[in-house]
Amino acid sequence: MYKETSDRRNRVNRVFKSLTMVAALSMLLVPTNAYAVPTASSNVGGKFEVPTALASKPKLAAPRVSSKSIKVGSRSIAVQTVHVPKGYVPAAAFGKGKYGAAASLNEMMRNHRATAGINATFFEAYNGAPEPWGTVIINGRIEHVGNHGTTIGFRQDGSALMDTLRVKLRGTVTNEKTAREQGWYAYFVNRTPAKNSSSAIMFTPMRGSHLGFAYGNAVTVRNGQVTSVTSGQNVPIPKDGYVLVYTGKEKKMAERFKKGDKVTQVFEYTNKDGQAIDWQDVQTAVGAGPRLVKDGRVALQPKAEGFQQDKILTLSATRSGIGIMPDGSIMLATTGSATMKQWAEVWKQLGAKQAMNLDGGASTGLYANNKVITSPGRLLSNVLMFKQPKS
Repeated sequence: MYKETSDRRNRVNRVFKSLTMVAALSMLLVPTNAYAVPTASSNVGGKFEVPTALASKPKLAAPRVSSKSIKVGSRSIAVQTVHVPKGYVPAAAFGKGKYGAAASLNEMMRNHRATAGINATFFEAYNGAPEPWGTVIINGRIEHVGNHGTTIGFRQDGSALMDTLRVKLRGTVTNEKTAREQGWYAYFVNRTPAKNSSSAIMFTPMRGSHLGFAYGNAVTVRNGQVTSVTSGQNVPIPKDGYVLVYTGKEKKMAERFKKGDKVTQVFEYTNKDGQAIDWQDVQTAVGAGPRLVKDGRVALQPKAEGFQQDKILTLSATRSGIGIMPDGSIMLATTGSATMKQWAEVWKQLGAKQAMNLDGGASTGLYANNKVITSPGRLLSNVLMFKQPKS
């Protein structure tokens, strides 16, 4: 009995020593950073817990959808609202993902996997391609310039700002042979010029593969260098550059450019009074208007912003709007009928710190949580949407 027990103990000791050596060799072979996770984790009640820093970010709370009745004077105005919490990622988009195309609100929201959204700037809904009218910034690039009304913008950190944004595009062209430098300008982006008009317009890759028309003088720029200067041609738009088109009295501007010349460009941002404003960091923006609320007070001055249409100045109509709340969150809202004065008062009562009108009428549309809340009566040229941040 004693000998059998002793032999068994010896076998156990040999096995234990072998296991110890294997463990030691394993520690030598495994990279030292492989042990960062266990040292930062804990084992409570036998359950392994993943460190907070390594866990997936929790999803933000879903936007809150509400139906409200707001008393303005003798009227009770029915309003649909979507309250978007801070942290959602804003983005602007064109129909079918292409400038001058239209799609349904539901299609655009689902294609972009957006959680909430609303129709954005005015656009051509009756004659020709559905091109936008207001300023649009997508992924930090100006894809259309409107230069009227009010614009809401979102910086890279997600914070929102609102102003009467006016954009100027200027640049220089340096002759490759003589080193002579001259200035140039354009006053629109991606807007199709009338055939007999005088215009100076930049066309970006968002426009499509080609200009889409064959008149005016066109300057093609790739990677900061002129690659061609043509007249009366539907030229291609390079993915690594842009095309400047000059028509009418502006045609002479194209004479400043020669193939091989170096070109610079800069966008200048001011308000309607010509005062410089800091919008260089804005990644997403849509322009419409007029402004409804400023710093918590009604601030309606449509004529001063360039509006002349009765449907903006006096008439009652279906409305869309967007507001920045005191805590920095965003409110989207629509109503079936209101004058602009009533719409401004509605936003004040909603508690908005800043608010502006968006395109309305048959374009009015609102979406949240996989559902169309207010259904537009037409396909839309563009939308402003909000997405869950990537985890």
